[in-house]
Amino acid sequence: MQKRTIIFHYHLFKNAGTSVDRILKRNFGERWVTAEFDSAGHTNTKAVEAWIAATPDAVAYSTHTAQGPQPQVEGVDIIPVLFLRDPISRIQSAYRFEKKQPVDTWGANLAKTHDLSGYVETRLARKGDRQCRNFQTARLAALVPGPGSEVDRALRALEVLQARGVIGLVDDFDASIERLFQRIQPVFPEFSWKSVKANVSDDSGDPIGPDLQRLLVAQNQADIAVLSVARQLIGA
Repeated sequence: MQKRTIIFHYHLFKNAGTSVDRILKRNFGERWVTAEFDSAGHTNTKAVEAWIAATPDAVAYSTHTAQGPQPQVEGVDIIPVLFLRDPISRIQSAYRFEKKQPVDTWGANLAKTHDLSGYVETRLARKGDRQCRNFQTARLAALVPGPGSEVDRALRALEVLQARGVIGLVDDFDASIERLFQRIQPVFPEFSWKSVKANVSDDSGDPIGPDLQRLLVAQNQADIAVLSVARQLIGA
């Protein structure tokens, strides 16, 4: 029996995920699917695996909320895709997005009523809130649960992603999509792409002053280190 191959996109908030999804949807149409899962502090891998098993016609998957070890489904070869970004740029973009978002959520309301500094300081003081503190490291580490520090597990996750799929960089988007093309072309020879930028926030109106810059650098040392290792792994 021929093994089924799928692309699994870990859509991290403000990491060019909408642009990636647009390329996948353009290529695969209704075979591109998206879903969200309960991710309140625990793994949801079993639910993700059930989703994959229940959608046998799907080829490309995207979710913001997959947490825990990478899914394993019998008879399915899963190619993971995850994009990383400079953490300070990501936080600035998240603030601008939430400030403009027409929804009544805690984050959106916070952004609408605070400047960037107030937004960051409030989120850093909020227990369990990782939006402005090593967000990407936390999400990577969740892929490799168990012993070891969060940073060590995040670095192991990078190695797994590099071996099985594609690590993308927001600031090198086109080259990252080209790596995806090269990775999946033997299985999906019809796949094509052109550069796209979707859901992009203009950060020019919210400059980061020196005090906030120092705070963000101090609070995101792990993300900075993880991004540096990712660049080395992919030769960027």
